[in-house]
Amino acid sequence: MLKKRNPEVLMDREVLLDLDYSGETRGPDSYGSLQNGGFIPPRYLNTAGNDEDDDPIYVHCERTSSPPVHPSGNYFRDGQTKIDFVLVWEVKVRRKRRSRGQSQGEAAEEAVEAAQEESRSERRKAQLARWRDKFIQNLQSAGLLMEKEESSSVKKTIHYLKLHAPWDVLVYYAEELCLRAPLQAQPHPDFNTSARVLQKLWVPNIMKDSVPNRPVDYYTCAFRKSKMEKFLGSDDRENYFTNTQRHRIVYEILARTVYGRRKRAEVGVARLLNEGAFTGAFPLHEGPFELPGCDMQPDQLNKRQVLYHYWSNWLKWYKYQPLDHIREYFGEKIAFYFAWLGFYTAWLLPAALVGTCVFVSGILTMGSNTPAKEICESGGLYLMCPLCETCKPWNMSDICPMAKVGYLFDHPGTVFFSVFMSLWAVTFLEYWKRKNATLAHHWDCMNFHEEEEPPRPEFVAMAPAMEENPVTGVKEPYFPEKARISRMVTGSMVIVIMLCVVMIFLVTVIIYRSIVSVMMFETGSSVLRTQAGNIANISSSLVNLALILLMGQVYTALAEQLTKWEMHRTQTQYEDAFTFKVFIFQFVNFYSSPFYVAFFKGRFVGYPGHYGTLFGMRNEDCGPGGCLIELAEQLCIIMVGKQLINNVQEFVIPKIKAWRQKRALSSVKKAQKAEEPKRWAQDYELIPCEGLFDEYLEIVLQFGFITIFVAAFPLAPLFALLNNWVEVRLDAYKFVCEYRRPVAERAQHIGVWFIILEALSHVSVIVNAFLIAFTSDFLPRLLYQYKFNNDLHGYVNFTLAYSPPSYNYSSYTVCRYKAFRDENGKYTLVYWELLAVRLGFIIAFEHVVFFVLRAIDWMVPDIPESLELKIKRERYLAKQALADNQEALLEGLSSEPDDSLRLSPFPLLAGVRNKTINKCKREPETARESRTNVCLHLLLERRGNMREKERYGGEICISE
Repeated sequence: MLKKRNPEVLMDREVLLDLDYSGETRGPDSYGSLQNGGFIPPRYLNTAGNDEDDDPIYVHCERTSSPPVHPSGNYFRDGQTKIDFVLVWEVKVRRKRRSRGQSQGEAAEEAVEAAQEESRSERRKAQLARWRDKFIQNLQSAGLLMEKEESSSVKKTIHYLKLHAPWDVLVYYAEELCLRAPLQAQPHPDFNTSARVLQKLWVPNIMKDSVPNRPVDYYTCAFRKSKMEKFLGSDDRENYFTNTQRHRIVYEILARTVYGRRKRAEVGVARLLNEGAFTGAFPLHEGPFELPGCDMQPDQLNKRQVLYHYWSNWLKWYKYQPLDHIREYFGEKIAFYFAWLGFYTAWLLPAALVGTCVFVSGILTMGSNTPAKEICESGGLYLMCPLCETCKPWNMSDICPMAKVGYLFDHPGTVFFSVFMSLWAVTFLEYWKRKNATLAHHWDCMNFHEEEEPPRPEFVAMAPAMEENPVTGVKEPYFPEKARISRMVTGSMVIVIMLCVVMIFLVTVIIYRSIVSVMMFETGSSVLRTQAGNIANISSSLVNLALILLMGQVYTALAEQLTKWEMHRTQTQYEDAFTFKVFIFQFVNFYSSPFYVAFFKGRFVGYPGHYGTLFGMRNEDCGPGGCLIELAEQLCIIMVGKQLINNVQEFVIPKIKAWRQKRALSSVKKAQKAEEPKRWAQDYELIPCEGLFDEYLEIVLQFGFITIFVAAFPLAPLFALLNNWVEVRLDAYKFVCEYRRPVAERAQHIGVWFIILEALSHVSVIVNAFLIAFTSDFLPRLLYQYKFNNDLHGYVNFTLAYSPPSYNYSSYTVCRYKAFRDENGKYTLVYWELLAVRLGFIIAFEHVVFFVLRAIDWMVPDIPESLELKIKRERYLAKQALADNQEALLEGLSSEPDDSLRLSPFPLLAGVRNKTINKCKREPETARESRTNVCLHLLLERRGNMREKERYGGEICISE
């Protein structure tokens, strides 16, 4: 261990921490000093870099007598060096325990247990401290500059380590990570179709907002250090890389840095956070989000204030989202979520408008509903059979109000709306693909491919063996594929069991509904008797919603444990498996009750004297208004209730978590009362970003509600639209004001969620076809109009059958029930005719809709024509910028001797390259002229070296 600090060591430390080092030594209070600790220059780090050595190196640093003055902003104490990342860890002060009122033996026994527990705790703390120290030392050897701060109280000390990546590090990793470099500025494209339409119509666009400091749009190509002079802004080293790019580079270093033994895969900050060595690792927000009290020009606001004022502000609910600003601040992955949510919300406008018109048309034509008039005017003409064993017969005229209301959800307009929504869903997805491609190109991630992902920290900690990675050639933790498949099969059995539990709860709700209905009928009240079905249905829907939300929470926790147990290697594989499990369960959890009401309720009732039973109770029949109105009630309660509860949770829970976090840090904050709170301390009080999984899941389930069962609930798109207006602002406020700033992640689409949306859109066509055919009265009315009466006079009597004689003898009365049966309970010819019409309608509906969907898919290209032109223009500019390098590379390829191929910086190309050059030399001149270019990326693809292809942008061609 090094315990003394000689001048040479001090000088090395200052060189490491100072970009503009001029050879002068500095005092401990000047730039580059560490207020509460010190670190080792690279000359002393050979031991720290050894994978086989677990012992860290310590440097003792005396505390400064008076802390230096901190400048405002996200900078080191010199006021010039940017803070790119912050690592935080807490050290609790040890307290002695006091025993009162205990015997001497009990006190001694307790003291021994306390000593053993304290010994284990101290060993664990020492291990974490060693890992942490070694990790920090290796970060220094990677070239990062550091500065440390402390906040202390009686209970604990919080350490903040500020990190900065100097220019050379940024340039190296920019090329390594294939960042895009600007070549030429271009006008901002107008992505909003509504803005273009309103502009052509000369209509003022109230949705447009002039957001200050919009990021400049560039033609770009892959970053190359050797071509720096060809890139715009390369002379401004301070601002050449954006803050999100700097964060991404530093996080990449943090993810690769070793802190223990490499063969144990003790690598990366993610695992250190998981182990508890650090309590936080995050980039800083760019200042406060509150707007300044004094008058300030909009272009003087910081980026966070711009997002707060022009995006998360509730008064901006009708404005376009500033997607470029969101992408610049949070990265492409989060920007794509909000772009998709905003695009989906905008497309809900026509769906909500048409759905509302369909519902209003039902209200306006309610008076012309002939079957409802016949029911209301029937009096005692239709004596209906009892609805339960202890109930009495009832007159059909008693359900006059329900017959009128049922027409709102079951009239010819709903059939048109279901077809419209099927076409709407697929058209929405097709145009989203165009929007996605446009944004991906605009944000320079169209051909983005993830680098070879490192193993997950949990996988690394639990993997039983080490194997060589076929891509990187490095040994890393390995889990046998057969064992993983075995665990996945076992996990699927658990999923099936949980789905059976959902079915059990569904049966429980059905029994509850039957019991409530019987209780309402036995009260003797005419009001309760006529409304028994509605009361039972609404109360059971509320109970079902509570069970759905409870089971959703339980299963999400179970799915998380199952997915961890399955030992998926990468984070992407883990997230895909987790998403699949949760969505399958939530699909059954949310949609099982509507599916039961739509397709099973009332199908197995039987007929008088031969009723079907379940657990000794008669099977449920549809209510007086039909099953479709019950389905509408269920959808309204489940969908709207879930949205209200989720919005309340999203508003309240982050505030509770933030309050707990602030309370935990209150003692340290009180101790620092005299000082102005620093940006890193304020951001540490915020809650960690929880990702986008729950946000996507909520909206995707909503998409299912407005497409799958839309024939029964035309107002579903309207409620979804109102919810999404709130959802956008709630999510924006969370990310800007309540979450720590997440690391900007690259993405080129919304991921696996798009596949789920496509599956739901196709399922919706089939479900709506069956819903109209078997649940709605549309086809029975159509058949009656065709065969008997076009005005539907006598339709009610047409749908009713007479009770069998055997039942009449036991009950001493003849009653009617809704079915197409004869007096013996056998199906009539009309039933079979209607069944044929229903099946024919399903086939015709599906074929017509799917044909139109394929036509829409064919007519709407995934990439707009204007975008293809921009891509060609960008490739041309990239070739021009890198032309000199192409010539140099060609000369190197043609003049390099065979032996030198071993020293090529791209060894994977060595064998292919020599063979290609020799082939070119043997070809005739005319043949070589006919093939103008041989692209380097083709050679790279042959050998599978996609990383080198990314390095050259896949665009560099060699003239032969």
